Amino acid sequence: MRSILLFLLIAHSIFAQNTVEWSAQARKTDTTSYDVVIKATIADNWKLYGTDLPDGGPLPTLLIWENATPIGDIQGSTPKSGFDPIFQIELSYFTESAILVQSVQANDNEITLTIEYQACDDAVCIFREENIIIPTDGTTVNAANRDLTDIKIEDNSLLLELKNVELLESSVSKKNVSWWGIFILGLLGGFLALLTPCVFPLIPLTVSYFSKSSSTRAVGIQRSLVYTFSIIAIYALLSLPFHFFENLRPEVLNSIATNVVLNMVFFGVFIVFALSFFGLFDITLPSSWSSKSDEASARSSFLGIFFMALTLALVSFSCTGPILGSLLVGSLTADGGATQLTAGMLGFGTALALPFGILSFFPNVLSKLPKSGGWLHNVKVSLGFIELALALKFLSNADMVQGWGILPREVFIGIWILILLLWAVFLFGGLSFLQTKPKKFFRFQQILGVLVVLFVVYLTQGLAPNSMTPLRALSGFPPPTFYSVYATASECPLNLDCYKDFETGRAAAEAQQKPILLDFTGWACVNCRKVEENIWTKPEIFEMLRNEVVLVSLYVDDRKPLSEGEQQTITYADGTTRTLNTVGQKWSAFQALNFKSVSQPYYVLLMPDGTILNPPIQYTDVATYAAWLKQGIAAATSAQPLIPAFGIQ
Repeated sequence: MRSILLFLLIAHSIFAQNTVEWSAQARKTDTTSYDVVIKATIADNWKLYGTDLPDGGPLPTLLIWENATPIGDIQGSTPKSGFDPIFQIELSYFTESAILVQSVQANDNEITLTIEYQACDDAVCIFREENIIIPTDGTTVNAANRDLTDIKIEDNSLLLELKNVELLESSVSKKNVSWWGIFILGLLGGFLALLTPCVFPLIPLTVSYFSKSSSTRAVGIQRSLVYTFSIIAIYALLSLPFHFFENLRPEVLNSIATNVVLNMVFFGVFIVFALSFFGLFDITLPSSWSSKSDEASARSSFLGIFFMALTLALVSFSCTGPILGSLLVGSLTADGGATQLTAGMLGFGTALALPFGILSFFPNVLSKLPKSGGWLHNVKVSLGFIELALALKFLSNADMVQGWGILPREVFIGIWILILLLWAVFLFGGLSFLQTKPKKFFRFQQILGVLVVLFVVYLTQGLAPNSMTPLRALSGFPPPTFYSVYATASECPLNLDCYKDFETGRAAAEAQQKPILLDFTGWACVNCRKVEENIWTKPEIFEMLRNEVVLVSLYVDDRKPLSEGEQQTITYADGTTRTLNTVGQKWSAFQALNFKSVSQPYYVLLMPDGTILNPPIQYTDVATYAAWLKQGIAAATSAQPLIPAFGIQ
């Protein structure tokens, strides 16, 4: 198993080098005018970013003409577009293939084109330059398929004397994300739905019906179980269309669900859900639907029981709809798309159906269930406050896309605090217009009120600037820390101390007698930001980054020019050469020369003398990253490099 995993990890790194394959053809339109047609073939699950992108996002695809003059704008295939949750802006990108057409004027027999581009998958990003010499006779030519890690440099200034280089062959990458997480979320949503006035009173009625109308207890249990699995099947079936219609693929669903207009629609829908839970009106499906379903359920067959379950789903929609709607919207914006949606719906249906199946085996428990009453009303109103808080997320998405600036992180958290305080006031008996008449107080709701107040206290830390990212339990839900009313104090991630030059960082590590965390990153690297926002913010990891290592962040897409004395020439295995003109090109070559990798993020723990402490790591999960960091630091302390057991079995 270990060898197979290592092979796959190495294969991913090698494959990333040839993620986008380019070809070009010059079609003559006049004596010295040509339409140059450039085609990109993109590997599965990768994105090539478009040619026209806003500032602050990934690097756009650039066409640089050495001996030709472009005429007009770039034409070709239409890119996809969608809101990027990391860069918080609308981005255009291509998948599978792209065609770019540029009209140029040229006098030579060959046109020299350099293509600068960025591509990302769900784990790493790459930043590339491709050079193509295009004949003007109409011949189609391909870009050189070079091994970007097999390079030589004119001097040894970028070459390190590394020790334990065998560890480079076993870098640890991202684990597959399970859909169990969203199944559990669906399960929790289903349990909440059970506690609403539309569902809870039906539990004893339905179970009693099956036990009393059946000839034997075994028959009653059988019919209850059919009813239980019918409920689960109904909710699972609701997600099936998202798997079969091309225009409902997960990637498209994510783009739609994060669109500015639809975020505003979702914001409005959640407000409506909240008002419904507050009792202003009921959201119901057409009565004809439930009537027809009820008529079909009169049959004694298993099909009739299925329609009884369908009737439950329809008549309880006024309470389950808002909860289910929240789950739907959350699933559509998740990376797993339709698969995660099905998992969530299965969880929701399972939780809703469980009491009907379990209680059929233990009918005596029915007498011990709490009676319906004011507590159900209080649950429903409480869900209204939760819906209000969730609605704010969609308004926040639209705000960041449009740059309105109305909901920076601290304002978002402040509104949440206000909503939660109102909820606590309700739980303690205030807001009389939302209370039942006569008012009824329940011990549980008072305990819940105390918990809400404690959560408000926790939220208050998000209102002040802090060197460590606050509210890690809510990471990814409020706006990111950079979308703030406060100015940031450092250009390093999370206001950590870092160095952006390797030799400067190595000198600091020697002085402090600490290992180096070498962070190959990019200003426009989506997955680098994911690691920083979702992994580095964890308290244990943050403390290690701040106190146990010297962070050296090398940005391979930094376009600041190098001075003439710093510029160098590298030679590829096929004999072609390239001059390193920018800071980013320097660090990209540095990574390829020493670590035989050309993708980001890429993390290496090493001593100032070049001793590699454990296998490098790329985009992964929190537990794996924490274990990797701990073992590397332990290896630095003991001076014994470790091959870690985490993630490899």
